[in-house]
Amino acid sequence: MNSKHEARLPLAFIPPGNDVRLIALGDEIDPLQREQLTAYGLAENRPIRILQQRPMTVILADEVELALEHAVARHIWVEKDLPTT
Repeated sequence: MNSKHEARLPLAFIPPGNDVRLIALGDEIDPLQREQLTAYGLAENRPIRILQQRPMTVILADEVELALEHAVARHIWVEKDLPTT
């Protein structure tokens, strides 16, 4: 049995300072924008750090800082990284 609890959360609702992992880009995101996000490094299982939520969602994916509109960030599904012990 997997002891890790996986809960999909929208990126737009994760407080700044948290580290998450990308699970999926929602179907609501325009295909062209999905392609652009992927080109900037947003890929499944990629670690992301949330830097701010207002006025836009600002994230750090690898060494790339991205500012996302909330209309997009709310359709990016992530899971919180659990602390390693």
